[in-house]
Amino acid sequence: MSALDWPALMRAGIAGLKLLPRDFWQLTPAELRLMLGDAAAPQPLGRDRLAALMEAFPDAASPASPQDKETTDD
Repeated sequence: MSALDWPALMRAGIAGLKLLPRDFWQLTPAELRLMLGDAAAPQPLGRDRLAALMEAFPDAASPASPQDKETTDD
């Protein structure tokens, strides 16, 4: 489960949307996200970001295990 940034959500809801605290706390996170618009929704991972992540965190080559080798039933 990801942690929610409550101070930022409270600023967005109470200061930005001018909700009363009572109304803010009655919303679900999904309802608040809908009220804040698409910018508040997580954005999908694009090709450029994926390429940057793959470059920053390359897969390490692992030693071959016996299960990886082909076997023959002679």
